[in-house]
Amino acid sequence: MVILAVVLPTWAVITYVGLVRARRAEGIPRPPRPRRSPARKAAWIAGLAYLAGGALHLYGLSYLPSLFPEDACWFNAGAKVYPDSSSALPVSLVCQGEEIVPWWVNPGLLVLAVTAVSATAAAVVLRFRRR
Repeated sequence: MVILAVVLPTWAVITYVGLVRARRAEGIPRPPRPRRSPARKAAWIAGLAYLAGGALHLYGLSYLPSLFPEDACWFNAGAKVYPDSSSALPVSLVCQGEEIVPWWVNPGLLVLAVTAVSATAAAVVLRFRRR
């Protein structure tokens, strides 16, 4: 575990720094970076929105019951009872008539989903648009 957490990242940083110094010492010029097209920018935004949406959904799912449903209410609401209802989409857990999942999870999922889909559509349109 220590190897993965400490040694491997340290080795990667040392190797990267060594390569950068070697490139500068030899005078190798950096290749020019091509300009990012609007389609590529939209694709990056879409990818980040998909990633953030997945992370937010996993966070919301962490409130839901798993093997022992009564533990979900015990850890989140302080009552050792079975949940009244739960669903994965929209993310919801109701214990004793009270919603346990934070209020901002579902609106955040909606915003990120709309952003991801619209950015994907924009990337496709911009990619195949005639100049």
